[in-house]
Amino acid sequence: MATSLDRSFSPGNHWLYFSVYLFTFLVGLPLNLAALVIFVGKLRRRPVAVDVLLLNLTLSDLLLLLFLPFRMVEAANGMRWPLPFIFCPLSGSLFFTTLYLTSLFLAAVSVERFLSVAYPLWYKARPRPGQAGLVSGACWLLAAAHCSVVYVMEFSGKATKGTCYLEFQKDQLAILLPVRLEMAVVLFGVPLLITIYCYSHLVWVLSRGTNHRRRRRVVGLVVATLLNFLVCFGPYNVSHVVGYIQGESPAWRSYVLLLSTLNSCVDPLVYYFSSSGFQADFQGLLRRLMGAWGPWRQEDSMQPKDKNEEGGSRESCPT
Repeated sequence: MATSLDRSFSPGNHWLYFSVYLFTFLVGLPLNLAALVIFVGKLRRRPVAVDVLLLNLTLSDLLLLLFLPFRMVEAANGMRWPLPFIFCPLSGSLFFTTLYLTSLFLAAVSVERFLSVAYPLWYKARPRPGQAGLVSGACWLLAAAHCSVVYVMEFSGKATKGTCYLEFQKDQLAILLPVRLEMAVVLFGVPLLITIYCYSHLVWVLSRGTNHRRRRRVVGLVVATLLNFLVCFGPYNVSHVVGYIQGESPAWRSYVLLLSTLNSCVDPLVYYFSSSGFQADFQGLLRRLMGAWGPWRQEDSMQPKDKNEEGGSRESCPT
């Protein structure tokens, strides 16, 4: 059977993918670990729905980052898969699952933020962490079920010449392209519409108020969220529509997938603007880290000085 090779992987450009993956890992991992510490602390003090959702989004980003080294190894090997085959569908399925979890959780957070402003008394009286937990579980199941197509594709085809989820036979594309289109509609289009609706109403409600600091925080939240949707995920999901129309993966699909990978670096901006409580906790965590670093650095800088003084005293002793 004929195969359709993803033409975006021309010789030499694998170092671009490696560089983007490495940058995402080095920047995203510490930011999301800090967010994890903050959300766990907030949920211990007072569990509320939005923090449950943001905690799950953080865990999703960390899962992506922990499996990103698999893709680094692939990129460093010229986009050939050098690891045992079982890690190919596993890492690929988790990679795409975490990408689409971001759009689902961002939409859920937008609903929570809208409710907190449009119905503040009702919202404060009902923290609803249990309901948020159920919504989070549904998001995980929905994204994982859709992205299990990676397993179907990898186990249903013949040998792929050492690549992972890059080459497909025509009968595979007949299944994969409609599934991608459905994912673009259900896991990206619908969450995007929900997010735009909620945040447009949120901005309208706040425009009638006088709290300038809160409006500025909400504007930052909206900008970070739309940056994630339109820049990180938009081009990649457009490639699904184009691929369905053309009957094959577009040549630029893998390049825009790199933009989706960067979402784990943008999500911390969403966390920061999500509430003033997170901002205060984040600044407090930075101060504690700087406070722990300061004495260690000062002690380290004192050691050469002490040795020099000791050496000088020895030289000045009379013989």
